[in-house]
Amino acid sequence: MTGPAPAARARTASGRWIEEWDPEDERFWAEKGERIARRNLAFSILSEHIGFSIWTLWSVLVLFMGPEYGIDAAGKFFLVSVATLVGAIARVPYTFAVARFGGRNWTVVSAALLLLPTAAAWVVMEPGTSYTTFLLVAVLTGVGGGNFASSMTNINSFFPLRKKGWALGLNAGGGNIGVPVIQLAGLLVIATAGDGSPRVLLAVYAPLIVVAAVLAWRYMDNLLTVTNDTGAAVESVRDGHTWIMSFLYIGTFGSFIGYSFAFGLVLQNQFDRTPLQAASITFLGPLLGSLIRPVGGALADRYGGARITLYTFLGMAAATGVVILASQRASLPVFLVGFIALFVLTGLGNGSTYKMIPGIYHAKAQALGLRGEEAAAYGRRLSGAAIGLIGAVGALGGLGINLAFRQSFLTSGTGTAAFVTFLAFYVLCCLVTWAVYLRGIRTGTGSGGGTGETSGASAGQRQQPAYAGV
Repeated sequence: MTGPAPAARARTASGRWIEEWDPEDERFWAEKGERIARRNLAFSILSEHIGFSIWTLWSVLVLFMGPEYGIDAAGKFFLVSVATLVGAIARVPYTFAVARFGGRNWTVVSAALLLLPTAAAWVVMEPGTSYTTFLLVAVLTGVGGGNFASSMTNINSFFPLRKKGWALGLNAGGGNIGVPVIQLAGLLVIATAGDGSPRVLLAVYAPLIVVAAVLAWRYMDNLLTVTNDTGAAVESVRDGHTWIMSFLYIGTFGSFIGYSFAFGLVLQNQFDRTPLQAASITFLGPLLGSLIRPVGGALADRYGGARITLYTFLGMAAATGVVILASQRASLPVFLVGFIALFVLTGLGNGSTYKMIPGIYHAKAQALGLRGEEAAAYGRRLSGAAIGLIGAVGALGGLGINLAFRQSFLTSGTGTAAFVTFLAFYVLCCLVTWAVYLRGIRTGTGSGGGTGETSGASAGQRQQPAYAGV
């Protein structure tokens, strides 16, 4: 990572800027680094949590939109697809905003921006509003999706490589919980005030947004050592692993966010659930998927991200098979078991794939002959540049899922055809993970996120790629 320019140093005159940061130095980490990193992690999680809630706001608001709104199932799926798309695109500029403005400063700004879609939804949520107006407001909610990228980029810089799986998993998992929390809030509003009172939900979230922004301003820090490295960004775009990991992240996070948006609509339209019945179930999958994400990161720290990712995709393929069977037989209990299992597995996969990203680039640095802090700096530099792009492309999977559901319900009235497509995709993800990151790993090679290389191997053993087993 390149050092700060003289002009950048002037920024320390205003705001909370830390000039020297070396988390790989164990003494520095023990004396003060860990305390500072954990504090920033806590308030980053809070802001990202609210961001996810606002991003997935329309997964709840569509439950309030009864026949009087004049929008069919396909129209609702397209509405949530728009929010998913904009949130995915927003992740790219949000990634670079951390270095440009500072992690603390951008967290404050990005949190405050969430007031725009919240206020806009308050104005338009009533029968008689045009579909185009709803689409425009759904576009605004996309800013909540960008919060994830800036938050992950920021936290990635605070923690050492050995702690990244846990830290990034906790940060992302705490943010992801924003999805089931707003769905639970929606359930409470529907159960108490009725499905004609969406503004009650919005009134709850407006002050929470202000609280998140104020706490970030008061307690977070900027790292002066984090800079926008154009060379690293270009290098990561040209690196095949960036696109391979983007593909795998489509399968894990893309599935999580896509299913989070679609779950309630599928229950309403395929199993004839009322808004209250759908809301009483919808939150469960995203909640479990969010809570398990740090576990996926921790397991990846111990056993290697690629192994956990492969097992996750195998499980997702099996769970999708259960969902297809239940869909064909119209069995709601079996459908719920399979669908909730999918959520849990996406959470595990979200944690393990994000652990793989810094591990891949650290292993690549070692393959280039770099060692120690040099290798760690190279890994941080490229992984920081790649994380935003991977997160953005992965989130587009949510768009694909909702468009697939839209088409499936248009043509057949059920989501079965969409699930068949998802099954084929998960099988392909299994093959890619095995072929690129696990193929031919020897028994007894290092775990815990190691590179998979074995010192002292006999001459007859096949040479492994440096990134095997990350």
